[in-house]
Amino acid sequence: MSGKLLQRKSILIVEDEQIIRETLAEFLQTEGYEVRGTGTVAEALAIARERDYDVAICDVQLPDGDGVRLLRQLHRINPAIFVLVISAYATVENAVEAFTAGAFDYLVKPIRFDELTNRLQRLFKFQDLYAENHRLRKDLVRSSGFDQIVGSSSLLQTTLMTIRKAAATNSNVLLVGETGTGKELFAREIHNAGPNKDEKFVAVSCGTRPVEALESQLFGVVAGQPGVFRMVGSGTVFLDEISQLPQGTQSELLRAIEYQQIVPAGGSEAVKVQARIIAATSHDLERDVAEGTFQEDLFYRLDGVKIRIPPLRERLDDIPELVEYFMTRHREAMGKRVTGASSDTVRTLMAAHWKGNVRQLDNAIERAVMMCEGEVIQPSDLPPDLLGSSATLPDTDDLRSALRHYERLHIVRVLKQCPDKKEAARRLKLGLSSLYRKIEELKIET
Repeated sequence: MSGKLLQRKSILIVEDEQIIRETLAEFLQTEGYEVRGTGTVAEALAIARERDYDVAICDVQLPDGDGVRLLRQLHRINPAIFVLVISAYATVENAVEAFTAGAFDYLVKPIRFDELTNRLQRLFKFQDLYAENHRLRKDLVRSSGFDQIVGSSSLLQTTLMTIRKAAATNSNVLLVGETGTGKELFAREIHNAGPNKDEKFVAVSCGTRPVEALESQLFGVVAGQPGVFRMVGSGTVFLDEISQLPQGTQSELLRAIEYQQIVPAGGSEAVKVQARIIAATSHDLERDVAEGTFQEDLFYRLDGVKIRIPPLRERLDDIPELVEYFMTRHREAMGKRVTGASSDTVRTLMAAHWKGNVRQLDNAIERAVMMCEGEVIQPSDLPPDLLGSSATLPDTDDLRSALRHYERLHIVRVLKQCPDKKEAARRLKLGLSSLYRKIEELKIET
């Protein structure tokens, strides 16, 4: 079997009977595996925090705990670990409990080596299929033309599906999302996947001041600079933070959308333009319209194809891939030999609040690569303020309690960002009465 292994798989044995533990370890080592053994829950957890193991073989009855509870704790430390549970007292109840907790397989003592070999072969075959499926999901994103967008979470895939449809046309698009979610990156990918991808893409900040400079940049000057709208031809103009566009400039933009015409500064004759417009905002434009700071006609012109870019806290499953992507980029730029991040580091990153979203994560990894003295990024390499902002993880194995904890945490975050409970209920996809009931049940102060 050892000749079939492309690389040494690692196995952690947690068995309090020394003879059984050492016999299993000796057999597995001769089969080509890297093996470490222990007889207690406490030491097993300490070992699992030091490095990631491919498989754990856990006895049900241990001197300082039980194997099923240990299984859950191991999964919290390393979600990718596969666990085989072993027991001398096999019952249907024990087996059901083990499988419910996430065990891959269940073996009864005394363990026959041929049976263990077959179970491990099946486990690693499944593990390889799981990894291949994950890789194919990532490749699907790359092959779709969105090669700069990292992540394979279901939420991101849904967003990309919408973007793919919008990109296929030449329609104007409005991207809505919090600061740091990568709206310009998504805009560039829409352009690159669009019918005029060979034309220019130019980004303009709508917060540019003075206003005259912004309008000259966009619409040009008679007998002077042509302006972005003419310069890109049938390419794309990306208008970042469209909510900051001055009122007068909003009227000029509305003309460009409705009539495909602009009037250069200092001129009186309209000039034909063909540019596609992709606008982005982190503001609530409907509220801006209601407050009179954004033109209603322009809002409806832009709002036709609106795509929400999800914040990082809604796509936490993408963090490991993003960490790998940013780590590779920064280590190459700095010339450092950083090969990965520890499980504790990844868990810390997945528990952080990420108010600055992907941009903040990028900065955190850049700092971590710079501070890392070894080859693996540790939590101590992360920004100190990030460590202080991590959410408190519930110290419980009870699924209902954990879900209740995160439900409360999520609702509190949304309410902080959106004090208007009607709007908060809409974002949470709850009825208003249901939101009030949740606030009361979870004892949320508002």
